[in-house]
Formats: sequence, C-alpha cells, structure tokens
Amino acid sequence: MRQVAEIEGFGVSATVTTRHFLQIRLRQRRPLRLASLLLGLLAGLVAVPSAAQAQSALLESVKQNPARAKALCAQLRSFNAQGLLATSPTAITEIARQENLSPMDAEVFSTYVIGLYCPDVR
Repeated sequence: MRQVAEIEGFGVSATVTTRHFLQIRLRQRRPLRLASLLLGLLAGLVAVPSAAQAQSALLESVKQNPARAKALCAQLRSFNAQGLLATSPTAITEIARQENLSPMDAEVFSTYVIGLYCPDVR
C-alpha cells in the first residue's frame, strides 16, 4: 500500500492509502452535492405548477370550443393524407406556429385533441 498523506484531526493522525484518501475527500463533498440537489428539486417544484396551469388552461379552452378541436382534427387528417403522423416534428412545428405554442405544448395539445375528438388520426 502506498502512503498518500497523513491526516490529522480530532487528536488523531493516520496514514492512508490512495483509495482511502479519495473516499475521505468524496465524503467531505457529499453534503454540498446533496444541498445542490435539494435546491434544484425545490426550484423544479416551484416551476412545475405554472407550466401545468398553462397547459390546463390550453386544454380547457379546447373543451369549451369544440369547433377549434374539429378544425385541428381536419388539419391532422390532412397531415395523415400526406403520409405524415400527427406527432411528426413537421406537424408539431406547424401546430406550434399556428397556435403560438412551444413545441412541447403543441404536442400535448394535439395529443389531447386527438384523444377526445379524432381518435382515427395517426
């Protein structure tokens, strides 16, 4: 075993190997990593409700306006007629542009509409 360092503290000194030295160093950094992880999770939890509320309002608008959903169904059927899936990047990009949505919201929106109003769309 190769001596790396002598560690002194708490009235004890010891000779450690490379492996043990690295394990000790990692243990010293763990609380900082855990704190960073917890802070990230907390920030994520705060951001999620606002995104969920926005999606909920979008989906609710479709329930209140079935004509909007039927128009989207017709558009998705035309994508299918062209050989495109309703969830293809081309279709999602077009829906996002028309509805002024992010691509993720456009995908959720189209999937919701397909499920409620046009299950024949692929």
